[in-house]
Amino acid sequence: MGVQESSDAGTGVAGSGLTELADALDARLADADARLLRQYPGDRGLRQPVHTVYVPADQVHRGIAGEWGERAVRSVKEFAGDAATLAAATGLEEAAVAECLPRVLDKLRREPVEDLRIDLEDGYSGRSDAQEDADLVSATEALCADLADGVAPPYFGIRMKGMEAAGRRRGLRSLTMFLEILLERAGAVPEGLVLTLPKITSVQQVEAMVWVTEQLERRLGLADGALEFELQIETPQSVMAPDGTAAVAQMMRAGAGRVTALHYGTYDYSAACGVTAAFQSMAHPVADHAKAVMQLAAAGTGVWLSDGSTNVLPVGSAEQVHEAWGLHARLVRRSLERAYYQGWDLHPHQLPTRYLATYAFYREAFAPAAARLKAYLAAAGGAVMDEPATAQALASALVRGRHCGALDDAEVAEATGVEWAVLEGFANRRVG
Repeated sequence: MGVQESSDAGTGVAGSGLTELADALDARLADADARLLRQYPGDRGLRQPVHTVYVPADQVHRGIAGEWGERAVRSVKEFAGDAATLAAATGLEEAAVAECLPRVLDKLRREPVEDLRIDLEDGYSGRSDAQEDADLVSATEALCADLADGVAPPYFGIRMKGMEAAGRRRGLRSLTMFLEILLERAGAVPEGLVLTLPKITSVQQVEAMVWVTEQLERRLGLADGALEFELQIETPQSVMAPDGTAAVAQMMRAGAGRVTALHYGTYDYSAACGVTAAFQSMAHPVADHAKAVMQLAAAGTGVWLSDGSTNVLPVGSAEQVHEAWGLHARLVRRSLERAYYQGWDLHPHQLPTRYLATYAFYREAFAPAAARLKAYLAAAGGAVMDEPATAQALASALVRGRHCGALDDAEVAEATGVEWAVLEGFANRRVG
């Protein structure tokens, strides 16, 4: 005999009883839901710089970003007189170079540096306390002057010495002096300020950095949470904890909401893993492993990722410059393909290949991404049926391309059929 169906839906499991069950389910998962939103808030909706330029403190002077741009433009004119030569040197397609070069030259004249760091760590060493004080004051005053003149990069800050026993007192002094001068000259914490904590070997050092920022906020009269910082991941202890867990994830949590980015340190990390100097590279397997762990730890948190640098600089003969340009362009492209949208640059001559490789990447992605996104937004179907998360990634690629100058508002709006504000809102919305 079959089971008799109820004629009263309200008396079955799918009726009022289901409502009660669903309420209990919501209550059971409420804490988990709140924790997920708190720990994985999604993208911050801010412009991420394509690079960070590290300049030793004794070399930072007024107008340095513009000077780097001028030197970068001169290097293109000197070592690559036309698009064909530049394409051969960089390994990029000649058509892509011809399309992107005018945009790159404009970028180098208009906004050559997106993120500048006054370096008091690896790029600056062997100075006395008195000399570091003097160099820090000079560099910070130059930065303040550029801020007042409207020619400072969108992002800027300091990489002081870290929390290691040998340098922590010096690092604290430099950080405090930097902030005091900045506040005296600017009157407030300027938008775009970034602090970089290097050489991290324990979660306790990140906790100590949180404590330091809290103390400085109180002493300097700043709002709670005004001072944020990025973690430089350049030691094995910052990737894997002694118990085999992901130390970088623990360090992010220890940052108490103040961690804005994870920066990979190519050479310190490679050396610490036993890689000989000749094979230390952003593309070495130990680097890829560390960056994959960083990527997983940062996914969904709003914390940015930055790849490291190459120390093969485009200087010397034309042949040497071309070889270094080719290496840099390949590494920049490699990082972008692996969803590392930021890297380090150490010399003005690296700026042309930073922007050429970046612009070529976004120009290449533009037409297919815009077409797929337009079909998704219009529910027009097509050969590819995208998930919401993929559609958001398509929008994010267009937003990133527009932020760095590879794409224009008008062409993006025409290709997608939506205004810029709509596209940006879609790219930054929470999926899931």
